[in-house]
Amino acid sequence: MTDTDEIRVLVVDDQELVRRGFAALVDAEPGMRVVGQAATGTEAIDLAFTSRPHVVLMDIRMPELDGIAATGRITADERLHDVRVLVLTTFDLDQYVYDALRAGASGFLLKDTAPQQLLDAIRTIAAGDALLAPAITRRLIGEFASRPDPADAADRLDPLTERERDVLTEIGRGANNVEIAEALHISPLTAKTHVSRILTKLDARDRAQLVVVAYETGLVTPGG
Repeated sequence: MTDTDEIRVLVVDDQELVRRGFAALVDAEPGMRVVGQAATGTEAIDLAFTSRPHVVLMDIRMPELDGIAATGRITADERLHDVRVLVLTTFDLDQYVYDALRAGASGFLLKDTAPQQLLDAIRTIAAGDALLAPAITRRLIGEFASRPDPADAADRLDPLTERERDVLTEIGRGANNVEIAEALHISPLTAKTHVSRILTKLDARDRAQLVVVAYETGLVTPGG
């Protein structure tokens, strides 16, 4: 999408009051519009096809099909390649965020996030960036450390050059392109180019998926 495009949002939550509250917040924001509301994961998938949102605000616990499964089906379908999923969770549910990111979510936030932070997050996700809530990132990292991917790390990273591995390491640490450039003494444009190449080589949907790879392969470790 371009900077002038209206951000189309699909709100998914099985609690009607919560769903309507998020929808009202989004609709009141200039440059955003709610294009659908769903109470189940199944409805979310159907509406993703018919309403073509830029961003899906996805709850996790829902009847029929939970948010993780719905996220996986949306992000795995090439026809919905441009649809991004932002998972909204609570402290009690952050154990599921690891699975949500592996399913293709572009990020997550807590449901008690301040309204402006949620709106900013929608813009971030719509722009193609990843967003990880700092309040529970530490616990998420613990999940990465305790649940290694069975794939061999060397094989997964083999397509990358040494410099690209350096860039992926910085991404795993949460750095943006400017911070990557500063850390590696390169220009922000060069950093952006490296990120694009890494996304292509690793067949990753966005930066959130690169964070997953960085931890699962051991390129970045908790506290490292």
